[in-house]
Amino acid sequence: MDEKTLAVVAASPVRRVMGVSMLVMLGALSIYLALEAQPTPLWQALLIVLGVLVLWLGEKMRRATRTRVELTEEGLYDTDGTLIAKVADIEAVERGMLAFKPSNGMMIRTRTPGARAWRPGLWWRVGRRIGIGGVTPGQQGRMLADMLAAMIAEREQRGD
Repeated sequence: MDEKTLAVVAASPVRRVMGVSMLVMLGALSIYLALEAQPTPLWQALLIVLGVLVLWLGEKMRRATRTRVELTEEGLYDTDGTLIAKVADIEAVERGMLAFKPSNGMMIRTRTPGARAWRPGLWWRVGRRIGIGGVTPGQQGRMLADMLAAMIAEREQRGD
């Protein structure tokens, strides 16, 4: 991106390792339990499928948390080039205690719905709602939310 980056939210190395490790251990434990305890065939198949899905989720989180979320004057971008939301399209930023948001993060509502996307531990988008956070430091999330809120207030003051 050629634009100036105003704020960044990236996965904390310690939280990233902890999150991925927990998923890998849960997946491995599920598969181990299915093979070692030898429950009924239905339970054994269920445990193996669950273990494989959780291991896949751990790998997806490992890959997703290598990137970061960047705020520019134009919008929110993932460093892999994905446009998360345009600033002009953002309606509100919610980060209160009762908001349905990721850990150490925020919920963003946009005017128009976007395609579903999910980067475990970093951000997700379903319709008009975007959650940013997870294995990210709280200070980075607060800074991004404050900057977005200020940009929205400035836009509303101008009448855009």
